[in-house]
Amino acid sequence: MRDSRIDIDERFLETGILFDLYGNLLTEKKRTIMELYHDENLSLSEIAEEQGISRAAVHDALKSAEKSLFDYEEKLGLAEDYHERQKAVEALRGEISKLVSDTDSSKEFTYIEKLLSRLEE
Repeated sequence: MRDSRIDIDERFLETGILFDLYGNLLTEKKRTIMELYHDENLSLSEIAEEQGISRAAVHDALKSAEKSLFDYEEKLGLAEDYHERQKAVEALRGEISKLVSDTDSSKEFTYIEKLLSRLEE
């Protein structure tokens, strides 16, 4: 069974990534609240006080913004593409490490060329 704290931390991290990708698509008010919460690490109460709104309104704005971000990702898939590219880069780094210590490396070069092609798509 997974630790629910890990799930919360992963969701927070993923939301931050989606905000970086799609944040400009949110309304100015939601974007500001997301920035204060995710980037400035302010509490809901602190954001409410700063924005002159209720804590519940901050909560609702965050949930609405998060839903929008996940909806954008479902439609556009930029974060998924980013994650796939990161995996390819990590694999490429592993192959390069092998080349440093391997004298017969034609097989690895072929694999690296395939990985680079994936990154260029």
